[in-house]
Amino acid sequence: MAEPRTRVAVVGQGYVGLPLAMRSVEVGHAVVGFDVDGARVARLAAASSYVEDITDGQLRSALGSGRYVPTSDHRDLAGFDVAVVTVPTPLREGGPDLSYVLDAGRTLAPHVRPGSLVVLESTSYPGTTEGALREVLEQGSGLQAGPGFHLGFSPERIDPGNTQYRFEDIPKVVSGVDAASLAAVDKFYSALVRRTVPVARPAEAELSKLIENTFRHVNIALVNELAIFAAEAGLDIWEALDAASSKPFGFMRFNPGPGVGGHCLPIDPSYLSWHMRASVGRSFRFVELANDINEHMPDYVVARASRALNLDRKALNGSRLLLLGLAYKRNTSDMRESPSLRVAQRLADLGAEVRYVDSYVPRAQVASLDARLLPAGASHDELAASDLVVVLTDHDNVDYEAVASQAPRVLDTRHRCHGPNVEHL
Repeated sequence: MAEPRTRVAVVGQGYVGLPLAMRSVEVGHAVVGFDVDGARVARLAAASSYVEDITDGQLRSALGSGRYVPTSDHRDLAGFDVAVVTVPTPLREGGPDLSYVLDAGRTLAPHVRPGSLVVLESTSYPGTTEGALREVLEQGSGLQAGPGFHLGFSPERIDPGNTQYRFEDIPKVVSGVDAASLAAVDKFYSALVRRTVPVARPAEAELSKLIENTFRHVNIALVNELAIFAAEAGLDIWEALDAASSKPFGFMRFNPGPGVGGHCLPIDPSYLSWHMRASVGRSFRFVELANDINEHMPDYVVARASRALNLDRKALNGSRLLLLGLAYKRNTSDMRESPSLRVAQRLADLGAEVRYVDSYVPRAQVASLDARLLPAGASHDELAASDLVVVLTDHDNVDYEAVASQAPRVLDTRHRCHGPNVEHL
């Protein structure tokens, strides 16, 4: 007799939840994709993907299997065996906002049954799973985590646009509030990925995610500050990085850019800094310094743009600028916390006529964020008519040789253009 399918509820159908839902369908689970955004649910039901890593074809296949049901009706969560929470955890006034996590917990709690499993994937400070989330689940279900139902944490490691590592290739850190919960979490993810990494407690698993992103955040801040100093000293930071990267051990390359964006780097290290202040009463100086450097990189790019225009005896106010890329990351449409958008808005604030090229980001989305930013193409006429072209997000579908040869002046923050009229960050 065939083993009954595992009923999986994925709360949140964004960049993390949708790939998780699709992978769960692939391995044979019956999946409910829950999201409070009705427009998202409608698109999913029509097999229209808004996440680059998931194609319309994958959605059609999942829907056609009868094992994927997108919904915003909490009643469809009833009877789940495994529920995974993949909702945002933004910052509010410098502190963590767990409202989405707690709302998800309250939505799931009436459907928690003896032996069912709830896993948090949303990034948060150590203690969230065993504290705030556990409390709302226990209150709403009348069961105790551990003996009554399983509870654990497994940090998401989604990297939008990464074609080298598929979902199943990325090791999954898993944890539980007790041994039975850890075993349940490990069993679920072992069917989805090639390797799991068990951790004894959720708190250490939560910390591991913050360490990963703080490591990147601090090192990006280091090279960003080095880029500023190198430019002032007349040094080529990119050639120096190429040389340093030749060392086969003890060095990991990070590149400078216009700032950091996405759902992780601008937020997660601040969770760790907040937690250190709250739990041990000390400031996390590395994080606070990195925040200061990376947050001000858009201002530095604007200053460099103004200086580049000055070389042609032009003011920023009234100049025509063409910006290449508004998403926070190459080859994606993800605009969350994008430093490129902040650069564009600050240039517009200073009176520049700002046009942009980004085939990944819907024009309606940009217009809703700032109507002053005008869509354009990277045609010869557009490049030639611009007083300055600024490379902010280096999507691969742009001809950077043409940009360098046809634009009168280029400020390249990603080191993709080369020529006598090109300045690098």
